[in-house]
Amino acid sequence: MVDDRLRRRVLWSMPSGLYVVGSAAGSRANLMTASLAIQVATEPKLVAVAIDTAAVTRALVAESGAFSLSLLSRRDRAVVRHFVKPVGEAEVVRRGGRIVSMGGEPVEVHETGAPVLARALAWLDCRVRHRLELGSHELFVGEVVAVGGPEGEVTEVLRMEDTRMSYGG
Repeated sequence: MVDDRLRRRVLWSMPSGLYVVGSAAGSRANLMTASLAIQVATEPKLVAVAIDTAAVTRALVAESGAFSLSLLSRRDRAVVRHFVKPVGEAEVVRRGGRIVSMGGEPVEVHETGAPVLARALAWLDCRVRHRLELGSHELFVGEVVAVGGPEGEVTEVLRMEDTRMSYGG
């Protein structure tokens, strides 16, 4: 028999980043806080994100076949709280048909059309290559088609442990 409290403590202790996943399909767009993201292959460069099956973002990624991943600085930990719930249509600002702000945060749009936080320390823009249903989540594996970040090392990236948030268990 599994001790559920112990299982939760162990799962919560697993190191994890904290990211913002961007998605857009048709006239809809969303940014979502996520901790389940990882590079899964080096050739080609593939990144996987696991998204709750009930999430708006899952539907948008499935429809568009693309997603972005914004990596934030540890000092921007409060920003991820803005995106734990879907961004309302009234919170999406467009200029000339292009999304420029979501949830009060400036965004950029690159190759796939998925929004990226302008304040991101670094970001990846990905086209979906594979999908896998996993019960509560769906895993999307995307090929990195565009990237942005500093000239030097990407350091001080936000991690789950930098917040009081927890996921899993």
